[in-house]
Formats: sequence, C-alpha cells, structure tokens
Amino acid sequence: MAEECCTPGGNIMILSCSGGSNVGQLANQAAVELTQEGFGKMFCLAGIGGQLSGFVQSARDVPEMVVIDGCAVGCSKACLEQAEVPVGNYLILTDLEIEKNKDFNLRRDEIERVKQAVKAACEATK
Repeated sequence: MAEECCTPGGNIMILSCSGGSNVGQLANQAAVELTQEGFGKMFCLAGIGGQLSGFVQSARDVPEMVVIDGCAVGCSKACLEQAEVPVGNYLILTDLEIEKNKDFNLRRDEIERVKQAVKAACEATK
C-alpha cells in the first residue's frame, strides 16, 4: 500500500517539508514539480512521521532519497530520525539564502533554485 501512495515515477524518494512558511511551501512545490517532471517521486512524510509501518519500511528500503527541509528547525529530518530511517541527501532551503517568511506567493526563480539544488545534491552522491 505505501508503495502506491504519492509515487507516480522516478527512482529517488523525495520527502519534503510542507510547513507554514514560504520555505516549507517552496520545499513542497519543488517536490511536486520534480515528481511531475520524472525526477524522483514524492512520498508521504506524514505516513513516516505517523510511524505507519508500510511507509517506514518503504523509506528504509529505498535505494536513494532526498529530504528537503524549509528551515533549520528540521521537521522532515526529525520525522525520519524518530522512525529510525537513514536520512539520505539533505537540503535546508534557508541555507540556499532563501529568507523564511509568511509570504505564500511563491517565486518561480526560488522554486527553480530549489529544484536545481535537489538535483545537484543527488548528483553529488553518485
């Protein structure tokens, strides 16, 4: 069942923050677009955080993953650590010099910057 959720294509599991700030929403939007473009597949972080066994096992078994957190609070990473899932490639969007705020009018240039950073992080580990 977990394999069916949120995974239309690609071979890299993408887990993203979707928090209540612009950087959380940027992380989520980049994950959606990367999935739509065939670069990896977005997976349900809430299922892992909720300790649902199928989701946790799928995350443990995946050959490659990228985790995108909006800020240094690191909620996505903490969900994985609590579930004892090894964190693969890891990005924090505020480290990309994107300022955290409450402006939900996402900028196309920032979405593209995040997508490029995700691709670069995955390439760097190959």
